[in-house]
Amino acid sequence: MSQVAAPSSMPADPEGDPSVAVALAASLVGAVGSVVRGKDEVVRLSVVALLAGGHLLVEDLPGTGKTLLAKSLATAIGGRFGRVQCTPDLLPSDITGTSVYAPVDGSWNFRAGPLFANVVLVDEVNRASPRTQAALLEPMEEHQVSIDGTTYGLPDPFFCIATQNPYGQIGTFPLPESQLDRFALVLSMGLPDRAAEREILTGQGGAEVLGALASVTTPDEVAAAVLAVRHVFVAPALVEYVLDLTAATRTHPELTVGASPRASTGLLHAARAHAVVAGRSHLTPDDVQAVAGAAFAHRVAVGGSVDTAAARRIIADVVARTPVPRP
Repeated sequence: MSQVAAPSSMPADPEGDPSVAVALAASLVGAVGSVVRGKDEVVRLSVVALLAGGHLLVEDLPGTGKTLLAKSLATAIGGRFGRVQCTPDLLPSDITGTSVYAPVDGSWNFRAGPLFANVVLVDEVNRASPRTQAALLEPMEEHQVSIDGTTYGLPDPFFCIATQNPYGQIGTFPLPESQLDRFALVLSMGLPDRAAEREILTGQGGAEVLGALASVTTPDEVAAAVLAVRHVFVAPALVEYVLDLTAATRTHPELTVGASPRASTGLLHAARAHAVVAGRSHLTPDDVQAVAGAAFAHRVAVGGSVDTAAARRIIADVVARTPVPRP
């Protein structure tokens, strides 16, 4: 694969040095990978979504390790883990929190919900009602919640991992486009291979070793790494490459809705984070190609609806047909 050459010198900005994020990313991938066995690509892209400052949507059946992935990430960053099990009768206040009246002194005290954590698993998000789904929009976009006229900031970092049934087995309330657009990447866990499943069965991986997992960093260091990722060098030709890929989705005959400007911005952020996870402080075409499917599949429409499985195939075709910038 042809790649754009790395710059001869990087901007002098110690607070935004991507090399710090490179070391942290390697530690996170190793720690989470020691628990989530046989899913190296899923682990890498999960760390990519975290360092890109975005959120992750996982489409898969029960029992494939989604909860284990979220708990492992929370433990590895030394942060707090929150979980929301979505049901049709779940209320917005059940996840954001609510004001509780204290009859002793007549005051109202805010009781935080499970969203107030560094890593939050929202399980089966498409089983929640549209009203409850909408309660996630502000937290995912602005990292805050507004309750009774008061705004409460969420922890930094705030990383949401939501799960839903795959296409064809959609739950009660499918996610609207505005909700899907809040996710940086969409992934599928898939089943482990035989060797990885053997390790899970024999206690060499999976939930059996989660309790022994130690944190490899802190939430403050992760928050700093997210900022440092924005300093990954991007050659002008690669900016044009992202624009070319985005434009190609808007004219592809099989896509009824192409990628939006927010999608192209998300692709660039995710590609920068992928470069860091790959151990570099500059972007290459390989980084863009590695995350294009996961960054676009939930933000385009196939036949008038969201079909991430079909969209991944089409995005792969778009990537294959779009000229790669030369050094």
